[in-house]
Amino acid sequence: MSIVKFNRRRFPWHDAGMTNWLDTDDFFADDFFTRDRNLPAMNVKENDGNFDIELAVPGYSKEDIEVSMENDMLHVCAQNKEEEADEDDKGYTRKEFSYRSFDHLLKLPSTVNQDMAVKATYKHGILKLTLLKNAQAKEPSKKVIEIS
Repeated sequence: MSIVKFNRRRFPWHDAGMTNWLDTDDFFADDFFTRDRNLPAMNVKENDGNFDIELAVPGYSKEDIEVSMENDMLHVCAQNKEEEADEDDKGYTRKEFSYRSFDHLLKLPSTVNQDMAVKATYKHGILKLTLLKNAQAKEPSKKVIEIS
């Protein structure tokens, strides 16, 4: 007898919006590492003069994505227009494409210069944002700690 990993796709009635009571993957996860699965995957990189943020948002056009910054918060949201289901579509055995929206808020560190323009590019399903740092944040001050 071999051990087979549980395949969730065998249940066609499972809706991703419903809580799956059979799902035990996040049972041991603590609050620090849990994240909403409907949010896009994100990479954040801190450089000397800026922060680079990448979000994986395939299936959206740049017109569907809105990026704003207010009150130390970066707001990235997208609303994808749903295809109208045509009852007369022939030839499909199964349709799994889904068109969902997301709304992501990020707390910005105090080192981000919110007065400078944010550079945003969208190419091949990756949204890249560049947030500049304040001038004083670029030069970290050295603090000597006295040992007693």
